[in-house]
Amino acid sequence: MAGHSHWANIARKKSLIDAKRGKLWSKLAKAIIVAAKHGGPDPDANLRLRYAIDAAKAVSMPKDNIQRAIKTGTGELKGGDLEESIYEGYGAGGVAVMCEILTDNKNRTAPEIRKIFELCGGKLGGTGCVAYLFERKGLVRVPQAACSEDRLMEIALEAGADDVKLGGDKWEVTCEPQAMAAVIDAVTAAGLAVDSNEIVRIPTNSVDVDDVETARKVLALVEKLDDHDDVQSVSANFNIPDEALAQLAP
Repeated sequence: MAGHSHWANIARKKSLIDAKRGKLWSKLAKAIIVAAKHGGPDPDANLRLRYAIDAAKAVSMPKDNIQRAIKTGTGELKGGDLEESIYEGYGAGGVAVMCEILTDNKNRTAPEIRKIFELCGGKLGGTGCVAYLFERKGLVRVPQAACSEDRLMEIALEAGADDVKLGGDKWEVTCEPQAMAAVIDAVTAAGLAVDSNEIVRIPTNSVDVDDVETARKVLALVEKLDDHDDVQSVSANFNIPDEALAQLAP
């Protein structure tokens, strides 16, 4: 099971719990704030904001919360002083890990992220140490039951997508980030539902993690990072074989 797909499946399950306790909404609000701050309040003219709003709606974030975040980003409300950064490093077994961060205090966030890496047998690295191992892509998910692969492939490729693959019970359409809006519009225009969409970092190669204890440390690292309030997303290039994965199952 590829690391991206494995972690993505875990993250989607966690998102339902996170949304209930407000953690995910808080992270999505930060994404909306920064998008509005840099590109303005109109999602039709600001694709980054459109994607952030779509992600918020996908987990039932209230409209008032979305509007408040937009106003914070444009300066109508206080609290929009957030900085973007990317932290890179290695997990146990040499797994490459990237974290996208939004924080109002880098001096607090950096040592906290470093400590998480160290506690899970990893090490925070310098800028660019693993970034070359990932490609930034748009990812649009469509329920498998909604249509056949051939039909979705035809719709998506005509709209500029790169590929369509099955991930669990969802078709996963990948594309260049700038093409994602066109892909979403084409899919919905064809009468198909979009389950979710996001900009992700997909690894160009993977590290096999055969040892169960190493796999446990890797999963602990990405989960602890994802739980951090300032971490917007976590990308990793691990691959846990089915044999090891079975031993990790509760």
